[in-house]
Amino acid sequence: MSIVLTRIDNRLIHGQVLESWVPYIHADCIVVANDEMAATPLKRMMMEASVPSRMRVEIGSIEDTVALFASKKLDHCKALLLFGSTIDALRAYRLGLIYQQLNLGNLHAGEGKARLSCTIFIDRDGLEDLEQLELAGVKITARCIPADIERSWRKLIPNRGGKG
Repeated sequence: MSIVLTRIDNRLIHGQVLESWVPYIHADCIVVANDEMAATPLKRMMMEASVPSRMRVEIGSIEDTVALFASKKLDHCKALLLFGSTIDALRAYRLGLIYQQLNLGNLHAGEGKARLSCTIFIDRDGLEDLEQLELAGVKITARCIPADIERSWRKLIPNRGGKG
């Protein structure tokens, strides 16, 4: 398997991903692991249509995505793996989709969520999901676009003084 970037981004495939991340990491395949998107044909079709035809796009449920990577059908690809939430990233990892690094891109604001950066808002459950991934050995950083400085996610948490 050749995952070149694993990222959490609520928006999944959008301009920032296509115009900044894809060229930066030289991806030739985008894989979206999101149960809601996989179950909504119109949204899925619109998202697939936004990607240049030269790129392979796979959109599936968390379970389907784990099976796809396990099948080795993407071994020849440079895949950008996108999750919509921390729980999606944790579920996939627990189901056997092992990745070494996780980029936090965009996690939208919502009730009960604290602002960690201009693009990252997270609640207690999300923090616990990230802690579980980190305990499993995943290096987690925040970086909105390639030009930004990569920062440890722990340094963004208020009242922890950046201690991890």
